[in-house]
Amino acid sequence: MSQHRPGVNFQVIMEAKDYDNISQLSPAFLAYIGDAVYELYVRTSYLFPPRKVRDYHNQVVAQVRAETQAKALQRLTPYLTTVEQDIVRRGRNAATGCPRRLQPEIYQQATSLETLIGYLYLQDTHRLRELLETLIP
Repeated sequence: MSQHRPGVNFQVIMEAKDYDNISQLSPAFLAYIGDAVYELYVRTSYLFPPRKVRDYHNQVVAQVRAETQAKALQRLTPYLTTVEQDIVRRGRNAATGCPRRLQPEIYQQATSLETLIGYLYLQDTHRLRELLETLIP
């Protein structure tokens, strides 16, 4: 049974994980983790200067929208390694259940970005931070 550990901060969360078989995890699982990691990163990126919560919310929502994530993936693509490109491809091919308001290609690209972020969160947090900082300095 897992215990809640109060006081765990983002730095601790971002420390390297010890997972041996990440390549066996489904792209859907990686995207699920990646979605959470990306939103947390974006939220913490907008903390300064202090603003109203509504302003934070509007900025974060603008960054985590599928359309913005698709553009972010396009900006990152030239810098991705072969392994990262393969993870992106797996995420794109696994994307299902596209919301009606989105074009399927946009949804696939956003899911691909989340899959990559989930993979890097579990595999290489230094590389994850490097890529995220190019998106949101």
